[in-house]
Amino acid sequence: MTIGVLWIPLVLLAATSYLLGRKRAVQAASTGVRLHSRPTYYGTYVALWCLLPAVGVAALWIALEPWVLTHLIVRDLPDSYRHLPPDRLGLVLNDVKNLATGAMVSGEPDAALRAAADHYRSLRSLGASAMVVACFSLALLGLFWSIRRVRADFRARNQVERVIRGFLILSATLAVFTTVGIVLSVLFEALRFFRAVPPWEFFFGLQWSPQMAIRADQVGSSGAFGMIPVFTGTMLISAIAMGLAVPVGLFSAIYLSEYASRAVRAVVKPLLEILAGVPTVVYGFFAALTVGPTIRHMGEWLGLEVASESALAAGLVMGIMIIPFISSLSDDVINAVPQDLRDGSLALGATRSETIRQVVLPAALPGIMGGVLLGVSRAIGETMIVVMAAGLSANLTMNPLQAVTTVTVQIVTLLVGDQEFDSPKTLAAFALGLVLFLVTLVLNVISLAVVRRYREQYE
Repeated sequence: MTIGVLWIPLVLLAATSYLLGRKRAVQAASTGVRLHSRPTYYGTYVALWCLLPAVGVAALWIALEPWVLTHLIVRDLPDSYRHLPPDRLGLVLNDVKNLATGAMVSGEPDAALRAAADHYRSLRSLGASAMVVACFSLALLGLFWSIRRVRADFRARNQVERVIRGFLILSATLAVFTTVGIVLSVLFEALRFFRAVPPWEFFFGLQWSPQMAIRADQVGSSGAFGMIPVFTGTMLISAIAMGLAVPVGLFSAIYLSEYASRAVRAVVKPLLEILAGVPTVVYGFFAALTVGPTIRHMGEWLGLEVASESALAAGLVMGIMIIPFISSLSDDVINAVPQDLRDGSLALGATRSETIRQVVLPAALPGIMGGVLLGVSRAIGETMIVVMAAGLSANLTMNPLQAVTTVTVQIVTLLVGDQEFDSPKTLAAFALGLVLFLVTLVLNVISLAVVRRYREQYE
């Protein structure tokens, strides 16, 4: 029985346990005794005790099974295999597992490997059967133990809420540890990069050419890892995108929430939000085939030199993509401003535009800042549009008509293909990711400071 098939009977057994627990609580209440909790809590309590122990054992079994099976297989291998170096022994174990599952192996297996594969297959079958028996035994024990505790004075609601509170704490803990793990994984690899490349060269270098030569006598064998051109391109394209998205998105939200009729709002708002569902590769095609050539032709008509791939084309298309994020969030925040503030301003003689400018927008500013921050994060993390419209050239320029690149594009470029994590070229991606993380963190801190200041002022 596979793991996927195991969950179906367990879920059905838990549903049956819920009905039995609820029925027993109803029967206890029929005698005239007042229940401490609603019958639903009693059913949930029984279902939790039926399901959670079995799920815990199954999760622990799945986590420990590979280690146990590997230890047993290695113990029964001949001495000629057991004394191999760890990397060679890993290849042998991989061949044993592939042979047991019918996959391809690296060579012709001998009798020892075939015997080990048969042993591995039998152990997996025995382990699966034992796990099923253990899970269902615990589920039935939990069912019988918990249903006997269902009485009128039993505090089922408190027990269920304690389990839910523990689940929420576990989820929050997992989220925190996941964040810490991501940061540490990037940090450790970035420190390895800084052992090979001096930090001042990375942070203050003006050239980015991470290509490493195969031989030391080749030109550019040491590479150039200055991050300033890459981050300059990122900030240039993001500034162009936000310069288009913020005013257009904010003005659209003001019109839809304060001036548009219900009929117009019902049509325009869904059409505007369709832009958020368009894949980024489609925006990239639009930028490469339409916006880029149009900007180039207009520049030639004005006598300007425009590159075939420019930051302006990527920034404009990226701004179009971000408009629905800012517009939708700003619209929701503006609509959440109490109507009493508008009525009080109008009663004092202010016009509608003055009310919007001096009352509504300051009160909605924290939410608007959140939408703008979301747009900035979306712009900094975009890759496909930049690849197709701005190119891969790490040029140190603030000219929007020239080709530039961004941090995310360089990270993807450095990690494409089979890479060894001992080369500064590959490890440079983690250094870029670490700096990008710190930049995003600083933006979050600034936005939170702005939100806190205005929230205190208008609450």
